[in-house]
Amino acid sequence: MSVIIVLMIASISIAGLFLFAFLWGVRSGQFEDDYSPSSRILFDDKPSSKTDTN
Repeated sequence: MSVIIVLMIASISIAGLFLFAFLWGVRSGQFEDDYSPSSRILFDDKPSSKTDTN
């Protein structure tokens, strides 16, 4: 029975840690840019300016 209490405390602690990390990410603006990640794949990469000389 004591193992169940230890596991419950551990799981609630981990859930609290993930909740804290999520709220910190929201408040620091991690989820603000909704446009560029979805459209970045549509554009070609810039050609490199490196020239190959032999």
